[in-house]
Amino acid sequence: MALLILVMILLDIAYTLVYQQTDDRNKISYLYHSKDQNYDVVFLGSSRVNNHFVPEIFNKKGYKTFNFGVTRSRLEESALMLKLMIERNYKIKNLILQVDLNINTNDHSEAIRSLFMPYLHQSEIIRDHYRVIPEYNKLLYIPFYRYLHYDARVGFREMYFSLVHKKTNALENDGFNPLKSNSGKMVPADLSKYYPKRNVGYEEIKAICKKNNINLIAITTPMCMSTINRDYFNHIQSVYPEIHRMENAVTEDKYFSTCGHMNKAGAVAFTKVVFDAFFKPKTNP
Repeated sequence: MALLILVMILLDIAYTLVYQQTDDRNKISYLYHSKDQNYDVVFLGSSRVNNHFVPEIFNKKGYKTFNFGVTRSRLEESALMLKLMIERNYKIKNLILQVDLNINTNDHSEAIRSLFMPYLHQSEIIRDHYRVIPEYNKLLYIPFYRYLHYDARVGFREMYFSLVHKKTNALENDGFNPLKSNSGKMVPADLSKYYPKRNVGYEEIKAICKKNNINLIAITTPMCMSTINRDYFNHIQSVYPEIHRMENAVTEDKYFSTCGHMNKAGAVAFTKVVFDAFFKPKTNP
């Protein structure tokens, strides 16, 4: 037993040291290792941000921006990312936050939660955020448990790729990851089981923005017109009236990769609509 514990301690130290030296595998590792950044605009949300906002369009207008959208993340993870930005002395003037399908639940994303685990011992912000989850004590106090528990995302394979600095495309294009066009028939998304509700993560984000003088722009993002129960979007403003309705900003199927995700052309078109709605150029085109 003593030997097993020793091995687990050594493995925990080794894995953690590797992750402490790697900042280019995903947006969370990049964020954790960065500090003192100044942004005119930051984008936060799920794949409906990751694949939908093109920072280059803002940058050409004189704005420094970055797309921190993470596929499969929920508002809980977006809130933690914003907390880390504040902890790392980010100066953010405007936060564009996707708030649409992600206020259907207060649940979390296990896949994205796992990406914070290598930094659990080093970051008080991460510990405080996860202090209330049932497995917190196991994750914090049992050596190597967090790497075993989240092996699929931060286990040996990911540790090895981090060790050899195998790059991904996560940080390319200032965080924007474009999708290809759909060559087949558009399959409608079904929102019939979705219903907007008050969201703890969103409430946290609003409070952080207010405290730090960040202009929060919460918006819905487009879905194809064949979506079942588009009335879902009408209910959003009954819960949060301040959310800007942008789900109809792009409607033609040619702009979509799937019913819930735009292709590159759609992302460009949508980003231009959002810029024109809330910003003015700082520089001449």
